[in-house]
Amino acid sequence: MSKVQSRPNFKSMSGADIRRCFLEFYEARGHRIEPSASLVPEDPTVLLTIAGMLPFKPIFLGQRAAEVPRATTSQKCIRTNDIENVGRTARHHTFFEMLGNFSFGDYFKAQAIAWAWELSTKVFELPEDRLVVSVFREDDDAFAIWRDQIGVPPHRILRMDEADNFWTSGPTGPCGPCSEIYYDFHPERGDQHLDLEDDSRFIEFYNLVFMQFNRDTDGHLTPLQNQNIDTGMGLERMAQILQRVPNNYETDLIFPIIETAAKIAGITYDKADEKTKVSLKVVGDHVRSVVHMIADGITASNVGRGYILRRLIRRVVRHGRLLGIEGPFIKQVAETAIQLSEAPYPNVRERDSAIKAELEREEARFLETLERGEKLVAEILEKEQAQISGKDAFVLYDTYGFPLELTQEIAEESGLTVDVEAFEAEMEQQRQRSKDAHETIDLMAQGSLDALAEHIHSTEFLGYTEAMSASRVEAILVNGKSVDCAEAGTQVQVVLDQTPFYAESGGQIGDQGYLSSNEAVMRVEDVQKEVYFFLHVGRIERGTLQVGDAVSAQIDRACRRRVQANHTATHLLQAALKKIVDPEISQAGSLVAFDRLRFDFNCPRPLTPEEVQQVEEQVNTWISEGHQADVEIMPIEEAKAKGAIAMFGEKYGAEVRVIDFPGVSMELCGGTHVANTAEIGLFKIISETGVASGIRRIEAVAGPAVLEYLNVRDVVVRDLTERFKVQPEEIGDRITALQANLKSTQKELEAAKSELAVLKSDQLLDEAEAIGDLKLLVAELPGVSADALKVAAERLSQKLGEGAVVLGTVPEEGKVSLVAAFSPAVVSKKLQAGKFIGGIAKICGGGGGGRPNLAQAGGRDASKLPEALVAAKEQLKSSLA
Repeated sequence: MSKVQSRPNFKSMSGADIRRCFLEFYEARGHRIEPSASLVPEDPTVLLTIAGMLPFKPIFLGQRAAEVPRATTSQKCIRTNDIENVGRTARHHTFFEMLGNFSFGDYFKAQAIAWAWELSTKVFELPEDRLVVSVFREDDDAFAIWRDQIGVPPHRILRMDEADNFWTSGPTGPCGPCSEIYYDFHPERGDQHLDLEDDSRFIEFYNLVFMQFNRDTDGHLTPLQNQNIDTGMGLERMAQILQRVPNNYETDLIFPIIETAAKIAGITYDKADEKTKVSLKVVGDHVRSVVHMIADGITASNVGRGYILRRLIRRVVRHGRLLGIEGPFIKQVAETAIQLSEAPYPNVRERDSAIKAELEREEARFLETLERGEKLVAEILEKEQAQISGKDAFVLYDTYGFPLELTQEIAEESGLTVDVEAFEAEMEQQRQRSKDAHETIDLMAQGSLDALAEHIHSTEFLGYTEAMSASRVEAILVNGKSVDCAEAGTQVQVVLDQTPFYAESGGQIGDQGYLSSNEAVMRVEDVQKEVYFFLHVGRIERGTLQVGDAVSAQIDRACRRRVQANHTATHLLQAALKKIVDPEISQAGSLVAFDRLRFDFNCPRPLTPEEVQQVEEQVNTWISEGHQADVEIMPIEEAKAKGAIAMFGEKYGAEVRVIDFPGVSMELCGGTHVANTAEIGLFKIISETGVASGIRRIEAVAGPAVLEYLNVRDVVVRDLTERFKVQPEEIGDRITALQANLKSTQKELEAAKSELAVLKSDQLLDEAEAIGDLKLLVAELPGVSADALKVAAERLSQKLGEGAVVLGTVPEEGKVSLVAAFSPAVVSKKLQAGKFIGGIAKICGGGGGGRPNLAQAGGRDASKLPEALVAAKEQLKSSLA
């Protein structure tokens, strides 16, 4: 590794020592060390944990009481908004660790600044003359503290604008000025005209946020009753400084991963050119990201967090190829990343097998199509002038697994762009399919709740023991805005002080029921949880509901019983899968509704029919045995020690609720359940399918829904037995016989169509034109199939001898079929049937290709067929002449 110039005189520290010293420093000053939160955040407005303060956001917004006045963390974070800069700059990453100290209404500016300076100069021994400080332009208090109490020379305290040094949680809500500490790599350049934007000289390593104001909708700032401190020190940045290396990648936090990749590629980092170093850095950074994402329960997919994971893995594979690595290699590199992380984050070693299995699956899947995709990319780059078409980008995505961003990256390397708008149009159908798995967030409602958080308390949930409660209306939202009252017919979101309604979480849907007062009745159609508020979503059916009204909140007991049966059945299902299929199976998602349940789980293969049957029988056995539920609140470590199963990606506090059916299932769960498995009645698996790479899905019904499901099936069976005049057990054989008969009839029909096409085509021979020694025939052959059209073109080509045949037809509404057949003499004139007919098909909104002598293409716009045939004739006349 290369070293930076102008080496300062301070001790070098490992990344692990920096992390330990930071946490111990603040622990000694009354801060509780909190474990890193999951990369899957509690905040529904973001896909991933992007900042060290994110786990504490509900406290800062007043939505949750702090358990301690001071805390300190080393929080793992992921950001991908600057992914194109990874490996190209000294300090851009997708994965990074943010060291932070937090005060919840305890100490403020003076103490935060003093400790930050003490930690930087005494513990890390950074020379004071190498440190520069920034403050918000209007924050005279912070300026004075730095100057008078800390002793920083005024010319090394720079006032910055709002864009750089003022933190906000959104358009409204808590906010405040920031102060940052920068390290100066080149103090020899002098103190005049300091420019903190000069990355070659300065690096910001510690950010102090003074949360002291609340901003209202008019932009007015008022002091907060409880002023908070939120700080962040980038571990990788401090490691770069203390280890005296030119960039974050060459620190001991990342460089061992880079060395592993270099060894696999048979190269050395120090001797590599800049392009190779970029690829090595991308691998080093991204492998850290994917290891921690999978460890926190994220699996690769085409939506949400899963899409980010898949995109990162595929960038690793591609940059591995650029390094000359041909086969699988991520597993080896991941092992180094796991070794580096297992001490501070034990779950990466605990999830070792799951991490490596997911990486191997994704890598193998991408490698299967990567080579062909790269060849297609090369062809596209050769033919395109300045832009890759949206159609080509979509083919790369849909057929070869190239994320759009990867195609854009490749295009940029060749000085091209991608037609993103056209790509998005092609993607519309895929987006429709992903809607079921996509959660939408009412940001307007969230903003209103953030503002209300200063004035109302969190909702108390009574639903574990009560089906009805006397409650008070704390807030009413209409179209995301807070209102004082709402009349009949209005769609509303209502916040109560306490409620028996379960809010959607942990896969279980929200309760339904009614809110009623002396003046109004509201039907509750859904209940959503926004951090610690329960939003009762529904419509005012009668009267006017007002903030402050006393209401009777009553759930629909029948719906609750159904959802309880389905939720407990889900727990029994997971236990049965672990027992019968694989003890390593873990939950990857679920839906517990009133009428059905859905359980997604990690499994690299489909279940056999025998396994599905065994799982179903095992669940029903446990139901019939009548196991009593044991529900207990206990510390999370105690629950895990007892063997309770936690879902990866789910958020748990210091104390957890454990649902235990002794000897059968024990899980951490906040949902509602039956008191005894016998209450479920019956359990029936409807389907077992794959939903993503390595993810299987079981859909099932339990309780009363089983009878409803069987009744529907019974009606269908009765109808089929009546239609076919057979017994129920004979239906399968009868359908098989009908299918065979239909297949035979279809073959006969196709043969007849081909014969008809041949007869029709023979009538076209007289239309052939002579072009020198060659003959040209371009015509439409109506009413034939695509296969018959091909047969006709080949026959005409044989009969004409040396020449070119182009035929078109509309086999069905909305489809066009085109065929080109070229003799050797035509091909010798550098005309290829595949390229030629593909270009003609574009006129009809399609494409295609094939061999030089015979090719077929299709299109979607039948009205353009005559135009396409005219164009084909003119082009061939010109070329053959």
